[in-house]
Amino acid sequence: MPGGQSRSGPHGQGERSGARRDLNFKRPSIARVYDYVLGGRENFDIDRRAAHSFLNVIPEAGQLAKDNRLFVRRGVRFLVGEAGIKQIIDVGSGLPTAGNVHEIAHAIDPTVRVVYVDNDPMVLTHARAMLDENETSTVITADLRAPETIFDDPETRKLVDMEQPFAVLISAILHHLSDEEDPFGAVAEFRGRLSPGSHLLVSHFLDEDPRCRDLERGFMDGLGSGRFRTWDENRSFFEGLEMVEPGLVYLNRWRPDEDTPRDHPVEKLFVGGIGRKV
Repeated sequence: MPGGQSRSGPHGQGERSGARRDLNFKRPSIARVYDYVLGGRENFDIDRRAAHSFLNVIPEAGQLAKDNRLFVRRGVRFLVGEAGIKQIIDVGSGLPTAGNVHEIAHAIDPTVRVVYVDNDPMVLTHARAMLDENETSTVITADLRAPETIFDDPETRKLVDMEQPFAVLISAILHHLSDEEDPFGAVAEFRGRLSPGSHLLVSHFLDEDPRCRDLERGFMDGLGSGRFRTWDENRSFFEGLEMVEPGLVYLNRWRPDEDTPRDHPVEKLFVGGIGRKV
C-alpha cells in the first residue's frame, strides 16, 4: 500500500462502520492521488487533476511515489529478513497495490503480523476485502496525529505485543502535515512507544533542490499539503534512535538492489532511513 493518509481529521478507535457512506468524491484524496501516480485504477477525475498540479511542474515527480514503494519494500525485507522483526504497524498505508507490506513480509516469514493504518474510508474498504480471512494482518481506521488511536486500538493490541520488538512504518505521510500539525511531536510519541529492539522507518520530501519551492506549490494547489523539509528536520524524526546503515540518505541510496533506479532527475527530492531503539 503506498504511503498516503487522508487529512480529514483524527478518528477514534473502533470506527469501522459506514466506510462507503463517508467516502468523499468532491475533494482529492492523498491515497487516491498516490494510486493514480502509481498506475492504479482506484482514483477519480478530481484526484487526477490534483496529481497534475505537481506533475505539470516536474513531469518526473511521479517517480517519487515509485521510489518510495521500492524503498519500503527494501526496508521491510531488511526488517523481517535481517532484523528479525515479526510485528509491523504501517501508518498511512494507502490503497492496496502490488507488493503490499504483508506480502513482502510473508514471502520471508509467513508468521509476521501486520497492522495497516489509514483514515481514508476507501482504504478501509479495499484493505478489508484484500485481508478477508487473513489472520496475521488487519486494517484499522486511525490517524498518525493521534498515535494513541493506533496503539490503543483493540485490533492493534490483538496482533502486536508492545513488549516485544516491532516496526513502525511512516512512509510518505509526514510531508503532508504542516508544521502547525506538529509532525515532529507525533513522531516523538511513536518513538516513545517503541520497545527495545523496535525499528522506525520514515521517508519524507527533502528541501535541497531549488525546484522544491515550485513543486511544493504544486502539491499545495492540488492537495492542500506537501511540505519539503531540510536534512536537519528529517534527521530529527530519528532522535534518540540508532540509525541502520547507511543512515538517512536519498531513498534510492538506501541499500539499493537490482530494481532500484539510478540517477534520475528527482532522486534528490526524497530521503528515508530506519532507526532502531536500543
